[in-house]
Amino acid sequence: MTRTRLALAVAALTVGATAIAEPAMAQNEQFFPSLVYRTGPYAPNGVPFADGVADYWTLINERDGGINGVKIVFEECETGYATDKGVECYERLKGKGPTGAAYFSPLSTGITFALTEKVPGDKIPLLTQGYGRSESRDGTVFPWNFIALGSYWTAADVAVQYIAKEMGGLDKLKGKKITLVYHDSPYGKEPIAALEARAKKDGFTFKAVPVTHPGVEQKSQWLSIRQDRPDYVLLWGWGVMNSTAIKEAAAVAYPRDHMIGVWWSGAEPDVTPAGDQAKGYKALMLQHGPGEFKVHQDLKKYVISKGKGAAKDDFAQVLYNRGLINSMIGVEAVRTAQEKFGKKPLTGEQIRWGFENLNLTEARIKELGFEGMIKPLKFSCSDHQGADVARVQQWDGKNWKTISDYFTADQSVLGPMVKEHAAKYAKEHNITPRDCSKSS
Repeated sequence: MTRTRLALAVAALTVGATAIAEPAMAQNEQFFPSLVYRTGPYAPNGVPFADGVADYWTLINERDGGINGVKIVFEECETGYATDKGVECYERLKGKGPTGAAYFSPLSTGITFALTEKVPGDKIPLLTQGYGRSESRDGTVFPWNFIALGSYWTAADVAVQYIAKEMGGLDKLKGKKITLVYHDSPYGKEPIAALEARAKKDGFTFKAVPVTHPGVEQKSQWLSIRQDRPDYVLLWGWGVMNSTAIKEAAAVAYPRDHMIGVWWSGAEPDVTPAGDQAKGYKALMLQHGPGEFKVHQDLKKYVISKGKGAAKDDFAQVLYNRGLINSMIGVEAVRTAQEKFGKKPLTGEQIRWGFENLNLTEARIKELGFEGMIKPLKFSCSDHQGADVARVQQWDGKNWKTISDYFTADQSVLGPMVKEHAAKYAKEHNITPRDCSKSS
């Protein structure tokens, strides 16, 4: 679908609250819905991710003629990062195309929480790359959720490991103070359980400080941080909250090199508004960073040069690259499912099988042009996360620089948490966990 055709389709579908027209859908097309937020306070972060998502799907059509000949048709729906709008978009798009929506990526933990209740009945997978319910790693309880590459518990654990290494070892954490400044939403609250578990294990004092949406008012929080003087501050922000936090940290003279953002607080829009005040600030990486790789050469050749790209100034930035990876994982899940069900448009249930059997090896990642961006990823019936590693990067005033090797999250801490929280969810929702020994 060209962006012009896409815009016309979206305009026709969003006059008031009633769908009044639909683009004709060919029978050999797979429909990919795209929940986006190109407007509102989170747009600076939402736009580059959405651009990366769209450009990769366009690349698959332009370079390959689709997924094994099945063309991708996609449509964006604006959520503004609001859960109610996200649910409305889901309901409107879930049945489109000859076989319905392939999968949904909400780019919102709040929307993910809401859709987790809906997708089992509709049999549509959720791809929540680096966000969502951390316990949804357990595929026996959450067969439709795929929290690819890492959860917020992964991020919290890696952050603590990095701090310990900087201090000279895990034993040096005892008696130290670590404060979490978080977006007061399901997203921001998600790492708290993991940080509490690590505090108990490692002997540091943990404090959680909420910030109200959208995050432009943080003065009182940072004044309390100045008084408390924590050894490190972890930042779980999104959109304007991130650059505001960096500015407020500078205002109270809190060292930016003792701040570590989650991977959603570690992109160009998070630091550039703060100018020189952001220099030294650190953030986790969802494995990848910014920069051009082989896939970007193909994007320039088949998409950008033809005027069919969504990207503007955000090409090859952190969140643009994350959008590319998100779409690549989804496309490869469809491709995997085609090996079992045929090279044709597939249902969400069939594509869920593709996710569960997805195995992105080093060789396949290189073949796809993503070498250097991510490490191997493999899902299974019981493991819907597939990876447990992250790195740390630092802003030097102009660019992000990778400053650590990969850390692997400690499953002796997180594994029991996943089982406990998944079992609690199953009991509350009257779910009988699947027996993965019988899966195929």
